[in-house]
Amino acid sequence: MTQPAPKTILLVFGTRPEAIKMFPVVHALRADPRFRVVTCVTAQHRGMLDQVLAIAGITPDHDLDLMRPNQTLDGLTAALLTEIGKVMDAEKPDWVVVQGDTATAMAGALAAYYRKIAVAHVEAGLRSHNIYHPWPEEVNRKIIGTIAALHFAPTPTAADALRAENVDPATIHVTGNTVIDALHWVTARIAAEPELAGGLAALESRFAGKRLIGVTSHRRENFGGGLEAIAQAIRTLAARPDVALIFPVHPNPNVRAVMDAALAGLPNVALIEPLDYPHFARLLAISEIMLTDSGGVQEEAPALGKPVLVMRETTERPEGVAAGTARLVGTDAARIVAEASALLDDPAAYAAMARAHNPFGDGHAAARITALLAA
Repeated sequence: MTQPAPKTILLVFGTRPEAIKMFPVVHALRADPRFRVVTCVTAQHRGMLDQVLAIAGITPDHDLDLMRPNQTLDGLTAALLTEIGKVMDAEKPDWVVVQGDTATAMAGALAAYYRKIAVAHVEAGLRSHNIYHPWPEEVNRKIIGTIAALHFAPTPTAADALRAENVDPATIHVTGNTVIDALHWVTARIAAEPELAGGLAALESRFAGKRLIGVTSHRRENFGGGLEAIAQAIRTLAARPDVALIFPVHPNPNVRAVMDAALAGLPNVALIEPLDYPHFARLLAISEIMLTDSGGVQEEAPALGKPVLVMRETTERPEGVAAGTARLVGTDAARIVAEASALLDDPAAYAAMARAHNPFGDGHAAARITALLAA
């Protein structure tokens, strides 16, 4: 009896967070003979994307290299749509897989729709219910959700959001979030090869005996006053003699200029270059608390038992807030300082967040996604 021809799966991604959440899916699909796997990267983030591809051992089949300085969203979207479309015309995939909420994911889904190719959406169903927070990601997600034939929801809450939008329940599957798969994978790699994340050793030595707070901040909706308030909160926390803060600063000049002006030269603050994925996992491991406006950190830090204070007005990941692993604190400097200080000064409050159940998955999401695509 002849085996059916393998299905061609085209995975399209372009940013560092997408690469982190997609590489476990690429690994799982490549290990399954039922699939011919084709990867297309848009390089919406160039340098930070390449770091993840290198550690994950992925050489893209198509690299569109579309990143341009100061590109507009409409210019980027137009380039993505036409260039991804050319790849689809050449490869003729049975399925297109996109992840999350980026311009790459939205344009990939739309290009597939124009060719009547089925779309599978990894991390489907996240909703903040405010189209300007996060912007433009909230609308990108909703567009993909309208197109997708398979919705891989990371949590029951995300699945409920899709059903509330009248998405066919038969197409919605709760898989967990692939970011937990990725974190387990890279943590095991670091345990076997500590030199992969050895670049923070000097900072760990410099801040020995201090309680470390990790910081990430880069969201568009915080540009201006929000980032200035976050910087003020960091200044205040850094005045504590028992605390040090490590902040990999996003290269966007809207972020870097604000942080350099407010924080450069403070003895208890390390403003460092963006970290590759193993070093970021190490930062999570050595930090007591994470201050962030990122989406992924809200999922990753709880997997390592680290409380997260979310410096945004809304979150499309309410599961962490409901579970107690994350707290929404906005961008008011006094509120950020008060919430962080409470965790630093009240062991019971800290333990309640650190021990809360991580709602984002068990590390087997990619295996579930592979089985669903095979079926």
